[in-house]
Amino acid sequence: MKTELEMLQSWLDGSDDIVFFGGAGVSTESGIPDFRSVDGLYNQSYRYPPETIISHSFFERDPEEFYHFYKDRMLYLDAVPNAAHRKLAELERAGRLRAVITQNIDGLHQAAGSREVLELHGSVHRNYCTRCGREFDARYVKKAEGVPVCDACGGMLKPDVVLYEEALDSDLMYRAVDYIRRAEVLIIGGTSLVVYPAAGLVNYYQGDKLVLINKSPTAMDMRADLVISGPIGEVLGQIQVN
Repeated sequence: MKTELEMLQSWLDGSDDIVFFGGAGVSTESGIPDFRSVDGLYNQSYRYPPETIISHSFFERDPEEFYHFYKDRMLYLDAVPNAAHRKLAELERAGRLRAVITQNIDGLHQAAGSREVLELHGSVHRNYCTRCGREFDARYVKKAEGVPVCDACGGMLKPDVVLYEEALDSDLMYRAVDYIRRAEVLIIGGTSLVVYPAAGLVNYYQGDKLVLINKSPTAMDMRADLVISGPIGEVLGQIQVN
């Protein structure tokens, strides 16, 4: 009988229609903390709960406190791609992987070389002036004193990330659904599958090679065709791209 890793290798070797759907666990191996683990942001002490601070209404009500938290706890601009990011980019270059669908906002998939990346929750690397629409990068925001403002018109900047109370981009969701529906192999990695509506995308998969790679069990394990327990970078790092 093949081991789990051997099974994954054989499925990837035999497919040119692979889709990857990932969450915070993909980036923790790059030193970016997740929100829900024991050491995650939800289990640390701030003046307000993190889910309150990174909400749309809080951003408008108290942008100074929002940016204090955001720049301190959500901007990890020195983080570099890990083995998972690099392997997914390699699979794409080899013509095997069609798309990366991510809940992460750190841009590490693109930094590793992936091209077709659907960022469901946006990106810290895009920031817009709320007055004139001018775009700024993450380092401009990080270096700003207090609330970052536009150097052209003085308007307040807003990160292009989906805050609580905000809807996901409908066109992006449609593309994600289409990729997942047509995938032969769907790899889900580094996510507890509890954040909706993103987690609901899995329900659109129609194939018989659903792979779950995560350090802890998920509610979708019983439905998966292959479950591998472990850090996503450690697992994908062992895959050979032929």
